[in-house]
Amino acid sequence: MMLPGFPDAAPLEGLGGGILIGLAAALMLLGAGRIAGVSGITARAVGISDGGISRDGAWAFLIGLPLGALITAALSGGLEAQFASPPFLIIAGLIVGIGTRMGSGCTSGHGVCGVSRLSQRSLVATVTFMVTGIATVAIMNVLGLEVL
Repeated sequence: MMLPGFPDAAPLEGLGGGILIGLAAALMLLGAGRIAGVSGITARAVGISDGGISRDGAWAFLIGLPLGALITAALSGGLEAQFASPPFLIIAGLIVGIGTRMGSGCTSGHGVCGVSRLSQRSLVATVTFMVTGIATVAIMNVLGLEVL
C-alpha cells in the first residue's frame, strides 16, 4: 500500500508493529506488574536502579530487543541499516539517557504505557517528545542536513 507523498511508508507494517508493542506492554504489565519502559529496564539491568524486574529478566528483555529485530529482518529478506557516525551516536545516546533520567522515563514508558493509562506526566512528556522531534527535523531540513 502506497501513501501519496510517502513512497516508503508501510502503514500495514506499522499497524502490525504497533499492535505487537501494545501486546508486549500489556503482557509486561499483567505478567510482571511493571511498565515496559526501556530506560527503567536498562537502569535495572546495569544496576543503577533497584526496583522492578530481576536483573536477569531486565537483561533478557534488552537482549530480546535487537534479537527480535534481527529475526524479523531475516524472515522478511533483510533490511538496509543506516547509522550516524559513532561520535554522533554516543553524544545522542548520552543526551537521551540524561533526558530519560530527568523525565522519569523514556518514550516507551511514557508514550506507550503512560499515555494508555492517561497519566498527566506521560501526556506532557509525550507531547514534549513529539514537539522536540518535529522541531529537530525542521531545523535539520532548514540547515540542509540529511535526516535518516
